[in-house]
Amino acid sequence: MNETLEEVVRWGVPAAVVFGVAALLAVTGLWALRRARRGPRARAAAELDRAAAGSALIALDDAVEELDLEVALSGALYDGTAPPALRRARMTAQHARDDGFAQLRDLAGDAHPDEIRRLARGIRTRVDVAAGQIAQARQEHAAWMSAHRTADAQLVHSRARLETLRAELGDPEALVADIARQVEDDEAQAARAAADQAKAALGDAEADLSEAAELLSDPTRSALPALARAERALRRARTAARALEEQHRLVTEAARAAPGELAAARDALRQAEALRADLEPEDAERLGGELRRLADDLDAVEARAAGRPTSTIAGVARMRDRLDAAVGDARTAQQRMRGARTALPGTLAAARAAVARAEAAASTSSADARVRLSSAHAELAAARSAQDPVAALDAARRALRHAEDAVALADYDRLNGR
Repeated sequence: MNETLEEVVRWGVPAAVVFGVAALLAVTGLWALRRARRGPRARAAAELDRAAAGSALIALDDAVEELDLEVALSGALYDGTAPPALRRARMTAQHARDDGFAQLRDLAGDAHPDEIRRLARGIRTRVDVAAGQIAQARQEHAAWMSAHRTADAQLVHSRARLETLRAELGDPEALVADIARQVEDDEAQAARAAADQAKAALGDAEADLSEAAELLSDPTRSALPALARAERALRRARTAARALEEQHRLVTEAARAAPGELAAARDALRQAEALRADLEPEDAERLGGELRRLADDLDAVEARAAGRPTSTIAGVARMRDRLDAAVGDARTAQQRMRGARTALPGTLAAARAAVARAEAAASTSSADARVRLSSAHAELAAARSAQDPVAALDAARRALRHAEDAVALADYDRLNGR
């Protein structure tokens, strides 16, 4: 028995040591591998892939914008008779862009580097497929144009669209003057910039069409590039005209709604004050201090409400958000529902105004700014369609935050020359 035990010890102990060391080395190696895959170098490599995906999405977003122009021109010039390849390519590209922006937003934070790289490469693959379809659709469309349309016909249609747009725009200075009568100068700046952009774009379109008309008489040169520039200028003019109309609507509606929003905010503060009686002393004191600060902030907003209606609506919306956070669970479900109904109109108005600013600032900026803009659009749509006031209010607040983030990121990009 002793001999057997000694034999087991003589052979078993070294084997156990060997296997134990091997197991320890394996566990250590696995731990080191996992640590390396989450380490700074892995994160840096993943961030490069994420940045490349963002750059690809920016290019696709710009291509979709250009394709929107070509699809619109196809319908305007050819009464819908042009081949549908452009429209199909646009739909595919729009889906790839929107899904890509949503995934890029989800890649922020503490995602594993391997997951970031996998999703980023998937985004680039889908973008490449969409870009290939766009290129093929453009070739088909160009061939169709060469076979069915002439530059003379395009010039006639473009001039007609220029005159129609000029008539629709009317006198942009009249809208700017009406806004300037209602608000302080800084709140009229966006409208003034839109009016200037519209007039400049119309001037560019007129010059490009004149150049195209001259080129038509020269058989050795093509008028198509000048016509394309004119159509892009017309698109810029229409976009600026719509932005001007939107600014006028936002300012006018805000001026009408501001007194009611301020009164509703005062009432919400009084209701919150009444809740303090049912709270523990410490909680009641905390809520009281926050309510005093909110009341002071509301006084400051109200003092400049007459000349800053859109800022007033936004300020009240932020105050109501802070008030809901301060009250927390102290309200009943019915009180929360009533509060959401009164806060929703002003918050939606603030979100719409913020999204309009973000569109002007972020549509040509970095991928991160465009991601926030895309998120703001999605949340604003969700807020408008939600049946539950509480859910709608939450979505509108998210849209407001995303839009403000988009503007901040776009401003940062411009300051840093990106």
